[in-house]
Amino acid sequence: MCLIAFAIDAHAACPLLIAANRDEFLDRPTAGLHRWSLPSGSDVVAGRDLRDGGTWLGVSPNGRVAMLTNVRDAQPGTAQRSRGELPTRWLAGALDGDALQSSIDPGAYGGFNLVVGDFHQRFWAWLGNRDPQNPHQAPSTHTTRLHTQRLGAGIYGLSNATLNTPWPKTQRLTQALGSSLEKLGQAENGTPWWAHLPPALVDEQQAADADLPSTGVALALERHLSSPFVRMPERGYGTRSSLVVRVQPHARTPGRWQVKLDEWTHAHSAAAPNMPKPVGGLQPEHRSETLVW
Repeated sequence: MCLIAFAIDAHAACPLLIAANRDEFLDRPTAGLHRWSLPSGSDVVAGRDLRDGGTWLGVSPNGRVAMLTNVRDAQPGTAQRSRGELPTRWLAGALDGDALQSSIDPGAYGGFNLVVGDFHQRFWAWLGNRDPQNPHQAPSTHTTRLHTQRLGAGIYGLSNATLNTPWPKTQRLTQALGSSLEKLGQAENGTPWWAHLPPALVDEQQAADADLPSTGVALALERHLSSPFVRMPERGYGTRSSLVVRVQPHARTPGRWQVKLDEWTHAHSAAAPNMPKPVGGLQPEHRSETLVW
């Protein structure tokens, strides 16, 4: 997952809202959003990496949430362990925040950002194994340690640097998230209040060169990666899926919360691009799941 905007307790009628894109190599085997069981027997709702078995963003029936992005590295090495196991470790439900932190060997993974939450316990935290002040420094020069930050109410953005790094695409998605929350409760001819999010997730506008981050990759690649939706079929890489998660009061059960997850998967072709529809559904292949917390 390479771009996430999320709002925690920013609106009483939607205490959790997430919009996210997962960027990945096109030939990496993947299962879309569905319900499945971890080795521990715990159930999750998430997409699944079929190569290493982990996930990039998921929720559990008991109110846990986990989100993962990589940290961009111009010279990525081979790590001992897959980063995708980190969200599942939290979603399994056996560890609290301190125990999760103690269980992670930061040197065993490539650069990562991990956001974990427990909706009922009102616990949210960010964890990462790269220096937030200089996340893209060469692996040979950085000191690997685990950095952590508790998260309070607010709107956050996360891509492939560190939490709230103001990359243009991150700022555009967080602004769309905020605009959606402002629409909550306002009827607009049947248009969903979160309708700002699908177009924002498929936005292919690249940032101006002057606004590009410097992460150590070539300028041409930096340009391609600067849009919220990444399309690089010639490199066998791009945005594989988009996800919107929203938590709102359950209409028929006071004190409970309805969790709606909508995922759209994207096809990439250099010869005939398959562009998602900007409103009313991002792609013909659409999956939806609902839970009650």
